[in-house]
Amino acid sequence: MSKEIGESKEGERKTLPIEKGYPIEQVNDIVDRENQSKRYYRPLYTMHKWWARRLGSVFRTISLYTLIDDPASLSIHDAGSDNQKLGDFLDNQDSLRDLVNNVDLGDPDSLWQLYNKDVRVENKRVLDPFMGGGTSLIEASRFGASVVGNDLNPVAWFVTKKELEAGETDIAELEAAFDQVESQVKEELTDHYSTECPECERTADVMYYLWVTELDCTSCFETISLFKDYRVAKGRYGNKGKYNILCPDCESIFHVDDWRSECECDCGNEFIPAEGPAKGAEYSCTSCGQQYSVMDAGQEQGGYGSRMYAIEYYCPHCDEEGRDRSVYKGYKQAEEVDIEKYENAVEEWQESEGLESYVPSQEVPLGILTDSTAFEGSIGGGHNLLGHGYDEWTDIFDERQLLCLSKLLGAIDDVENQNAKEYLLLALSDSLMFSNTFTIYNRQRHNIEGIFKTNSFKPQKEYVENNVWGTEYGRGTFLKSWKKVLAGVEWAEAPVERYIQDGSTKKTEPFNQPVGENHEVHCGDMRELEYENEFDAVLTDPPYYNNVIYSELSNFFYVWQRLLLKDEYEYFEPDTTPRADSIVANPAEGKDETDFEEELFQSFSKVHQALKQDGVLAFTYHHSDAESWGELLGALCEVGFEVTATYPVTADTNRATYKLNEGESVDFDIIIVARPAQDRQPISWNSLRRNIYRTAQKTRQRLEENRDLSRGDIGVVEMGRCFHEYSKHHGKVERAGDTMTAKDVVDEIYGVIQHGSDIGEIDVFLDLIETPDASFNDLNKLSRGTNATPERMEDMQLYRMDDGFKLGMWDDEKRIAYIQSRLDSDEELTNLDKAQFLRYRWEHGKNVSDYLSKWEITDDLRELCEGLADATGDDTYRNILESRLSDY
Repeated sequence: MSKEIGESKEGERKTLPIEKGYPIEQVNDIVDRENQSKRYYRPLYTMHKWWARRLGSVFRTISLYTLIDDPASLSIHDAGSDNQKLGDFLDNQDSLRDLVNNVDLGDPDSLWQLYNKDVRVENKRVLDPFMGGGTSLIEASRFGASVVGNDLNPVAWFVTKKELEAGETDIAELEAAFDQVESQVKEELTDHYSTECPECERTADVMYYLWVTELDCTSCFETISLFKDYRVAKGRYGNKGKYNILCPDCESIFHVDDWRSECECDCGNEFIPAEGPAKGAEYSCTSCGQQYSVMDAGQEQGGYGSRMYAIEYYCPHCDEEGRDRSVYKGYKQAEEVDIEKYENAVEEWQESEGLESYVPSQEVPLGILTDSTAFEGSIGGGHNLLGHGYDEWTDIFDERQLLCLSKLLGAIDDVENQNAKEYLLLALSDSLMFSNTFTIYNRQRHNIEGIFKTNSFKPQKEYVENNVWGTEYGRGTFLKSWKKVLAGVEWAEAPVERYIQDGSTKKTEPFNQPVGENHEVHCGDMRELEYENEFDAVLTDPPYYNNVIYSELSNFFYVWQRLLLKDEYEYFEPDTTPRADSIVANPAEGKDETDFEEELFQSFSKVHQALKQDGVLAFTYHHSDAESWGELLGALCEVGFEVTATYPVTADTNRATYKLNEGESVDFDIIIVARPAQDRQPISWNSLRRNIYRTAQKTRQRLEENRDLSRGDIGVVEMGRCFHEYSKHHGKVERAGDTMTAKDVVDEIYGVIQHGSDIGEIDVFLDLIETPDASFNDLNKLSRGTNATPERMEDMQLYRMDDGFKLGMWDDEKRIAYIQSRLDSDEELTNLDKAQFLRYRWEHGKNVSDYLSKWEITDDLRELCEGLADATGDDTYRNILESRLSDY
């Protein structure tokens, strides 16, 4: 029978706090706020883009509840002091031992008191074989753990390397290196992003140049500007509620109240701003009415043209003079002098010598994200970067961007301090997301969205040319990215933690433990790692099917980073990131879901090998159906793990949606906790089913009574407890003579969670049969919280107390008399009544075939007979359902 995960007994493996409980409510409260203000909570993670990065608060909590298991190796330091231990903490709180030991399913909050404390653990070694953006390593290192990371992708390796090195980096050296680059190129670069202020007629800074793609109509050859509509931006300041609109005739910009209704420009042109010529993948010619595919027309004409049509500017002179915001920040029509400035930049780029070595020369490789039509199979969405004519990486940038970026990269290359050079490169690389022709303008928020607003390469009909160096306002410039780097380094040297107290966000004093004090990171296939019995914990976020094709997306950064890193690190010598060894379902590599599952199985094998026997694997994951969960559970169990807990986790961008209602799939992100499996014991499905029912019911009752959780959250925790019940018997669960697979059991677990457990008299009776020397006290305990009662079971003659406690088996006279009386009065029989009655008649050589032909022989009855045979050792139960009159 099942038992709740709790304190380990002497001689047993230590049960970790994360196996006993997890503070879902507290984490979700912080996560909701961190999601909205990532650069304030953990600026280190905003230094450079990485996809599907888990929030720091999630992995800090996982680390807290995983690494803190021995109070003797735990110390708490006074934040803001000179690394002094916090002696007063224990005087006013429960002992550290109680903080660790008091964590349980109903109340996991005792250890949460340490979330905002500068806590250190001794002698802990942590591995993340899929480190990605490095969140797990950074959070574990903040507890003083020695951390080891690995990733196949060189961009992930470089980003995480700089994050972990930040805690030991000298800010003064970074500032000196930046000053050198600034003095070398700032004036030259910012000159390309200047325009005349329409108010004071002095020089204003260009925040953004707004461009539109053009092509010629295939019918009348009229040039078509591919506007979806003629909105420039939503009104702001004194014009809230209105819209800035571009006149398609004279190209002046003016305000309207309703952009969906007809309006008239001062030039006399009447038009409806909502009606532009671009309609999805097609255009509609404003002259002849021809409708045609944009991509086909572009291919026929050898590419697209583009035209600057507007500018968002910031005038520092008007700002300094105290003028209104609507004066010093605004939109203006692109004038001839602005267009000439761009043409001069194009000419300079074309005539430059040596700058080509500071832009990538590689072609865009064929892949599922660059031309999905070239492969059988799909990952969702149409991807055709190559089909739109973007053959080389430089095609994604305009000439002025290439000119400015190459000059900036050249200046960075002149920096002698390698560490500072790499941080400057990191800032430039991150800014590339916003300095390309796939950047778009967010008309509602008055800022820009980078190339990876979606995890794809999506050519834009309207795009933004960002100010490469940057100005006072604006997003995604080199200057803004550099400030993010400095903020990240400063935080890494003395991290602070934000937490919630009485509904308000509080900030701790700086911690004394820097990030990454004892770390190493590797770049390569994790299946080639040779660690054995070395790590106390593996904390990770492994790849998920085809959710993000990291190898293809990261090439965008890689080809630029490679320019300065190929002579420093061997991982940057190839032209592209490695793809063939990526663990992902990618049709471009001939890999489907089966390949992904096999490679994930191989990965878990390596993790199991690397862990100590008393170690723990805790990882975040996402799945959406029972079959996928069955694959994952089966893979974990097959390599030697047993799942001990699961908890809901908020995703990197939005709160996960939990679907645990009848008829729906389960779709959420979760934390999975697993330990190396101990001896597995054989069990019948009937016995395991009852254990699962009881486990789910106990879990649900405790959570509903003690926690403020949604039904979906409770279902996730239930699922983990049920997985644990199965994990203890993986490969040894028998049903009707067959061994059940993990998928089979997961299907059943889904049913339990979705429909609720239904433990009745028969289940309790079977449990009593399996209980050595069963007593009335055992009956009371087993009945508690079920649909069975001792009184009802006594009425059914399933036990009696004439001479001590005795179960009503098939050979008990009173039990058989009870069944016979129900038969005689035509009352409905339970499956247990039928099974015992047939067993009685079989034993006495009486006919059973009449009853077999009259009763419906259901799967439930068959399973019950199997369960009775397993529980009693009486194989006759297996045979009676197949009996016929001819047997006698």
